[in-house]
This record gives sequence, structure tokens and C-alpha cells, in this order.
Amino acid sequence: MRHAVADSKLLLFVAAAAATTRQSDSIHIAAAELKERVKDAYIVKLRGGVKSSSFLAESNLLTGSAQKMQHTYDHGRFQGFAGKLTLDEVERLRQDGRVEAVEPQKILYTAEQKGVPASWGLTRVSQRTLDLNEPYRYPKTAGEGIDVWVVDTGIQANHTDFGGRAVFAANFIQDEEAADLNGHGTHVAGTIASKTYGVAKKANVFGIKVLGGHGGGTTADVIAGIQYLVKNARIGLSIVNMSLGGSRSDMLDAAVAVAVDAGLPFIVAAGNDRGDACNNSPAGAVNAFAVAATDDDDMQAIFSSTGPCVRLYAPGVMITSLWKGKNGATMTISGTSMAAPHVAGIAALYLSTGTYDSVDALYNALENAATPNIVRGVTNGTPNKLAYNGN
Repeated sequence: MRHAVADSKLLLFVAAAAATTRQSDSIHIAAAELKERVKDAYIVKLRGGVKSSSFLAESNLLTGSAQKMQHTYDHGRFQGFAGKLTLDEVERLRQDGRVEAVEPQKILYTAEQKGVPASWGLTRVSQRTLDLNEPYRYPKTAGEGIDVWVVDTGIQANHTDFGGRAVFAANFIQDEEAADLNGHGTHVAGTIASKTYGVAKKANVFGIKVLGGHGGGTTADVIAGIQYLVKNARIGLSIVNMSLGGSRSDMLDAAVAVAVDAGLPFIVAAGNDRGDACNNSPAGAVNAFAVAATDDDDMQAIFSSTGPCVRLYAPGVMITSLWKGKNGATMTISGTSMAAPHVAGIAALYLSTGTYDSVDALYNALENAATPNIVRGVTNGTPNKLAYNGN
């Protein structure tokens, strides 16, 4: 099924995690495991006020050894260079008052966040107080028999970690194949229901593709996807996750209202603009359940939209889940896009263990079970409630 009408743009709510470095107060050669070091290669950082160009021009350290220079750093307060150095040259640099630090070059590895378990978000939503050394706890039903509809970039349904419980249901992007060409939808679905990274490990996930491989789409396509949901979802046994959004759209909000009135709970991302989620759609829709993001220290995520339209917080920083491509592929990313599926998964757990006579009853259960007053740095009048799966 395809549908294409130009309309206002929607975007994925994924945030890039900002890396930070800690500056040393004294000159030292930072220790590193030998297996992580590049032989005889170092990075030199100069003290404030010292320019790389002038230091290198005045120093005879690398005279006649241009082949030893790899990079010159001259961006703002980070002044320095990288290159091949002997131990004698390293010692001379350490004694130079203009040098702040000398560090061995290290080999970097992909997306392994040491010290933060890949499943930290799962652990956090199954405990009242922060202890990421604890395992994830969940009911035996694990969302069995519940359908979660992921309105997104599609999902890679044949990913082995879904265990045959994933279906690519519909495609509303013209001129794109029925596949997740982006990865975002697969990541979201993995957080909801995959065997390794999922909150509801026995739930079914259905992908509705309303965003293209570039991560964008139109409200017209999203509304068509919502219409498909109303016609095909099992009312009372289905949950909708929408980790997408854009500026306020009365049309989109109205479509969400129709679906919720039909009995479909909508769990949505609050947004990543640090502003008021009420100004976003579908986060600002009266009938939607908007979720803001926290990090692994229970701090409000720096990128998260907030405000009175948010119902809950959930983990959304450095979340590992499934990805498109070869089987077994994973990715670690951040955003309120990652927070919402934690709550969608919890909603699936609730539906698999109890009966709710309305969408509002399920929403109330999610809010009433949440851990109160645990999130730090809360802004903009956001309710201080952290998602909890009841175990």
C-alpha cells in the first residue's frame, strides 16, 4: 500500500550525543592499554593562548620531519597537533611550559559504551531506585498476544532477534521499497519487542512505513498510516508507537484523536528541540501519550522537549537496539525516539496481564505506576514521573 501527498514535514526524534573531554590540570602522558595505543603516535594539546601555528613555527621539534606530522588542530580553544614522536621528543614536550598535555593516540571502537550496560534502559524501567547492575525484570507474559504498531521508517522484520514476531505491514512512501532503508524503525521496534533489547519480549510488532530512508516524511503519509491502523489493528490488543514529529499540525492531531477514540493508545516522542512539547505534533495532541527522555543518571536529557504535555520520562540516551542490514546488526543512539518505545513496551506488558476498558484507563495505569520525583533537572513544569514496568 502506498500513499504520497506533499504536506508539512515530519522528522525522526533522534538526538546526537555530544562527546565531552576532561582537561587535565597538569602535564602528563595519559595511561592507555598497549593494545589500544598506536605505536609511537601522540596527540599534543597546547595551553590556552598558545596557537598551534606559532608553536610549530618556533619549535625545532619537528624540523626536517614533516612526514612525522599527521594533523594540526586549530579550532577555538583546542590548539595542538598529532604526529609520530620518539620518547625523547615526548619528554621535551612535557618540559615545555606551553604544553598542557601529551596523550598516546588510541584505537577507537564502534558504539560500545563501557560502563553503561547496553540494556540499561530495560534495567531502569524495572526498578524504583537507580542500580544499573541489576538485571531486567519483567512478567512471564512479556507482552505475549499484544500487537505494537510502529509508525516509522518500517522495520526489518526478518531480523533474527525478533524471533518471527515482526511483520512489515504497510508502506506509504512512494518510490521506495517496502523495507527499512533508514534503521530507525527497526531500532524502535527492537526496544519494544526484541529478544535481547526489548521491554516486551513476546509482543508482536508491525511496521508501518511513513518515513523514507532519509528519515523524513509528510503528515499526509502519516495520517494515511493512522487510517490503516484504525482499519486493521485489533482494538483492545494493540498499541501504537510514533517516534516522530514536527511543528504543530491540527490535521495530524485530529487523526490521532480519531484513532484514540477508536480504542488505540498512542505512545509518542516528546521531541528533541529542548522546547515545549505542546508545540509539536503529535506530542501536543490531547489524546497522545508523550514521553520525554532521561540519561543513565536519571537526569533529564539535554535535548528533550518537555512541558505539561509530557506524561512520563523514560530512558533515551545511548540506547542500544536492533538496526537494519545484516542479521545481528545493532546501533546505539539517543533521542526521545528511544524513550517512547520503552513506554510502548511497558504498555504491552500491562495489556498482556490485565484488562483496560479504555485508552484512558491504560494511560492512567502507566502514570500511576511511574516512579515519582526521581528525575533530576526537570524543567518547564514537566511531570516528574519515570516509567516503571511494575516488576
